[in-house]
Amino acid sequence: MVSNFTTQPNSAGKRTIITSALPYANGPIHVGHLVEYIQTDIYVRFLRLRGEDVIYCCADDTHGTPIELKAKELGVSPEQLIADVFKEHTRDFRAFLVRFDNYYTTNSAENKHFSDLIFGRLKQKGHIYTKEVDITYCEHDKRALPDRYVKGKCPKCRAGDQYGDVCEKCNAAYRTTDLIEPYCALCKNPPIRKKSNHYFFRLGEFSDRLRQWLTENGQLQPEVRNFALNWIKNGLEDWNISRDGPYFGFNIPGEEDKYYYVWLDAPIGYIASFANKVGDNGNAEEQWNDSTIIHFIGKDIMYFHLLFWPAMLMGADFKLPRTVNVHGFLTVNGEKMSKSRGTFITAEDFSRKYPPEYLRYYYASMLSRKLADIDLNFAVFREKINNELVANIGNFCHRVISFTSRNFGGRIGEIEHHAALEKAILDKAGQIAHHYETLNFNEAVREILAISSFGNQYFQAEQPWKLIREDKERVQRICGFALNIVRNLSIVIAPMVPDISTELQRQLNVTDFRWSDISFTLKNHAIGREKLLVQKMEGQEEKKFPLNLKVAKITSIDDHPDADKLYVLQLDLGQEKRQLVAGLRGHYTKEQLLGKNIVVISNLKYAKLRGVESQGMLLAGDDGEQVGVLTARDAAPGTAVRAGTLENGTAQLTYDDFMKLTITVQDGKPVVDGLSLRAGDEDVIADKKLKDGARVR
Repeated sequence: MVSNFTTQPNSAGKRTIITSALPYANGPIHVGHLVEYIQTDIYVRFLRLRGEDVIYCCADDTHGTPIELKAKELGVSPEQLIADVFKEHTRDFRAFLVRFDNYYTTNSAENKHFSDLIFGRLKQKGHIYTKEVDITYCEHDKRALPDRYVKGKCPKCRAGDQYGDVCEKCNAAYRTTDLIEPYCALCKNPPIRKKSNHYFFRLGEFSDRLRQWLTENGQLQPEVRNFALNWIKNGLEDWNISRDGPYFGFNIPGEEDKYYYVWLDAPIGYIASFANKVGDNGNAEEQWNDSTIIHFIGKDIMYFHLLFWPAMLMGADFKLPRTVNVHGFLTVNGEKMSKSRGTFITAEDFSRKYPPEYLRYYYASMLSRKLADIDLNFAVFREKINNELVANIGNFCHRVISFTSRNFGGRIGEIEHHAALEKAILDKAGQIAHHYETLNFNEAVREILAISSFGNQYFQAEQPWKLIREDKERVQRICGFALNIVRNLSIVIAPMVPDISTELQRQLNVTDFRWSDISFTLKNHAIGREKLLVQKMEGQEEKKFPLNLKVAKITSIDDHPDADKLYVLQLDLGQEKRQLVAGLRGHYTKEQLLGKNIVVISNLKYAKLRGVESQGMLLAGDDGEQVGVLTARDAAPGTAVRAGTLENGTAQLTYDDFMKLTITVQDGKPVVDGLSLRAGDEDVIADKKLKDGARVR
């Protein structure tokens, strides 16, 4: 089915302002965040290739209690904290080639100006009023608790451990005072209720206008529209837009200890960032209202962007977004991103381990316009990079450029035309453009690979390495045609992998292509020297390490007869019994070890330690001060333990083989390849509290 989502309304020269959601300034950018910024950047780059006037704006979201508390914890001012985080965020975005036209901060004069302006207009029109309400207050911490500092059961679906504003299970929105069995997220104590005077936005008054906007907007994803319409159907409650101090943010005009709620001034940060780019607040409002606005967000903030934000814009006479593109969450190897599970991977860590453009390609191959979660599966990641980006696209381009360079000094004259193949490739380019427009990047990747495959098949069928002995002139024309395919590939891949595209065009000795340059017109031209565009992913991550880990129960313990530091352990591995020699004397008493479920390497070559055979090895973390065995308390003996690229192979390993693998302890859990070890559905843990980074031996 062809979507009606299109960029064509801007073909007459109107500007498009595109935004990504503002990352919060109390932590690093991680691979989950990057889904959105890479998605947006690909879309923006495509529009620019099409010649459209696009401004891509974003900013750090810098206000709220979490910023204030994090700064206090670190012993710095909130301003210093957000300045430091700003440097880290912009560094990571640069690394992943996310190119903003303006990246700013919500703690800015422009944002204060537009927050006061919009608040003032809404208040003047009667859309804002004050009333006394119950607030959630922690007597232990002596402070009002904002949404994210109260947790409890959702009042709608009763899911546990939910924040005080939106349920992550059923997407219901509510007040902190609605939570069932609430507790303070700081001290875990139950809070009390207190009275306080607050400002409210009459969201319910906009129900009809919002319903009309949602219903008539053919650009919205159907499931997103349905979510929002259902919220309206269930009734919209007026929105508390103020917070009591202490609070890091903007004071409400005329108030001493009342501040704008962060969700009021954060989306206004889109306008403020654009104003900073323009350099004139008054002119920025006029230009905003004369532009097409497109937002990219995650599904966790749909309520704010499809109801609160457009209602505020309606009430303050600002232009609404043409569409709000919503993406799903990221999982890592099928797991929710979590520090405790070892699936929390920062952008900085990823960029140190892999080329950032590989992630751009992988995300593009997974992203569609559907509101669906995507999984960063590292086995699939390696397969896609090696089999698609390297073996298909990279190898084709390299073989054509190197063959032309080697046999013709890099020069081509006239090209050999193949009308049917040219038409097929140009048709594919048209389809790729449509898929970029409609945010079906996965389909764009599929068609790009098809073009590359056409090129590979053509070059292979012509066999220029044989034909050159008979008809060198024709072979030069064949190379010219193949180089035109390469040139077209360099254009269609540019939104996804811009640096690879730039390097490919450098080798072709061409620059600054637009989408309209896709053609078969490159002739009488000299190319540059070839260079590998992309390299196959190698290293430890590529080698399936056959480490067969199992849970074993310690059934008896004896002192080693000839070694003061060794125990002799008898183990139950479910289907078999084993004997291990372990250097745990001095770290554990026999009573502390007996009955524990530990993790052992079952395919380690047997060895004699001081005359006693050890049939494998147990795993323990060592931080230089303490040694803690790895345990899986509730797993049955014999349960397989897995993580990352470890596979349960049967080939025997030596101790030296095992030492090539790096396993560390993070947050009390052993981690390999960024993922924690698991015994079935249970996380393996270190038996003692070890320092982060402790090595597992």
